Amino acid sequence: MHPLTAMGPRHTCLAIAAGLLCWIGAGAGGALQPALAAADTSPGAKGAQIYCFMRNNGNNHQVSWDAAYALIKRQSASLFKTSPEHAAVMITEAVVQNPGSFPDCGRYLGDLFVKTAASDTTAPQGGASPTRRGRPGS
Repeated sequence: MHPLTAMGPRHTCLAIAAGLLCWIGAGAGGALQPALAAADTSPGAKGAQIYCFMRNNGNNHQVSWDAAYALIKRQSASLFKTSPEHAAVMITEAVVQNPGSFPDCGRYLGDLFVKTAASDTTAPQGGASPTRRGRPGS
């Protein structure tokens, strides 16, 4: 006797439907990825969305970073303030995990981790003071 026949008609239909959904989901895995990425509402993903949108529209690193970091600090559910270094990693993780949701943003990620030659602090792009608050490494 076939295993599906032994389950009865109702269970057989459910098993077939579940199998079909799994098969469709596996075949459309690439197509489902952007939908899943769009549903990511974590502070890191929101920060990445702001940072990448601003950079792609001509804003420099510092302005884009300040906006993204402000959002991450305000929306993180932690008892402690999110450090600039951790926020930079959160943005990087969001972009790397969902590159299709952040087109052309990978080229900007290095700016989040640039170190100056004179010190061990992160240098903002555009010649701003390396002691300015709110950047990774400050």
